Amino acid sequence: MVSRYVWRGADFGESMAVQPGLTFALGNLEVGAWGSYSISASGAGANENDLWASYTVTTDNGASFSLGFTDYYFPAPDADDGFRNADAHTLELSLGFTGPESFPVSLYAGMLVYHVDDDSSIYLEAGLPVTAVEGVDLGLVAGMTAGESGFYDTDGAALINLGISAGSEIEITDSFALPVSVSWIVNPDADRSFLVFGVSLAP
Repeated sequence: MVSRYVWRGADFGESMAVQPGLTFALGNLEVGAWGSYSISASGAGANENDLWASYTVTTDNGASFSLGFTDYYFPAPDADDGFRNADAHTLELSLGFTGPESFPVSLYAGMLVYHVDDDSSIYLEAGLPVTAVEGVDLGLVAGMTAGESGFYDTDGAALINLGISAGSEIEITDSFALPVSVSWIVNPDADRSFLVFGVSLAP
């Protein structure tokens, strides 16, 4: 559950959202479903129900490389044909890299391979965990478009997602702790900033 659904520097729904996820793993292959549902009726147009798959290979030194595919599906309440409506889907192919413990940087590149407006936008992102406070996971992220994009609303290559996040666990009982996070996110191209709070529940 998040106070705002902010993805790659854009606010989807302008309201709190509940974001369920389901993942299955078989060796190096993972497949899953992920969704975001606004708690406000006015934000329902930004509701999302994605299907995704990734294949990850890990090297001997702990670095990993992944190939991914995501179907971003936006089931607008008044959309025709439901899931069969091709205009409600955006497809992305992605490549990811996560460094070993000695160099824990993460790199991501995603390219749209299907969008209703024939937009083949490319998104690039780098992330870095920061060890600064015991018991708190800090992270830095920087994301940009590689060129003009209707999907991300940029006129050219632009920084759209700069942020810092902090995560920790609140101990409820001896056997249960509640993961919480706070993220400060800036989209320099759109001149917007967000402070997002999140809490997670998992079996």
